[in-house]
Amino acid sequence: MNIFQRIRSVLKSACNDSRKISFSQCGEDIIVNFILSSLGISNPTYLDIGAYHPTNLNNTYYFYLKGCSGVLIEPDPQNYRILKNKRNKNTVLNVGIGIDDALMADFFIMTTKTLNTFSREDAERLILYGNQKIEQVLKIPLKNINSIIKEHFQTCPNFVSLDVEGLDYEILKSFDFLKFRPQVFCIETLSYTEDNTERKIYEIIDLMKEKDYLPYADTYINTIFVEAKAWRNR
Repeated sequence: MNIFQRIRSVLKSACNDSRKISFSQCGEDIIVNFILSSLGISNPTYLDIGAYHPTNLNNTYYFYLKGCSGVLIEPDPQNYRILKNKRNKNTVLNVGIGIDDALMADFFIMTTKTLNTFSREDAERLILYGNQKIEQVLKIPLKNINSIIKEHFQTCPNFVSLDVEGLDYEILKSFDFLKFRPQVFCIETLSYTEDNTERKIYEIIDLMKEKDYLPYADTYINTIFVEAKAWRNR
């Protein structure tokens, strides 16, 4: 057993005890696990859009340690390689999520990689704060979110984590909620600023309510939604 396998074994044991170790930014994975357990889903599948890092600030690593399966979407080629290596039991795709018919798009690598984005507007706004630069612009292939679900899941994932810096709302508008009904979503619903002028993105919350999802919990940065019908029938 190599070092990584030993660490993974220890963490897996820890995830099963009462201490509830979290890998998310604000404990979102623990909340999601509680919801899924309440729905009787002990071995959930997941789609992690904007996975970023195998463990750090990651909403699905908790479930990976439990042996659950999922698909990770990461457009940054460097982060993709790290994910591919450390999350080798997952399907990892080096693509972005398309919101129209485009097959490729510019991807802006920022000084702080958690802020990488397909949105030129967001990238240019970040530069104005004075701490960020566009370090690189890459052409990255795009795939439609519904096509990814159809290709990689038998029905649809139980849990969708969405954090794509500026395009979350547009991706959700393209999601086929009539065909696919994940039980839980965790979505970034706070705009990023460096001058304390962040705002809650209520357009996302309103859209999810319109699609019959209940805001179950909010960590200020992220909102966790549960499908209303599934929750009523638990």
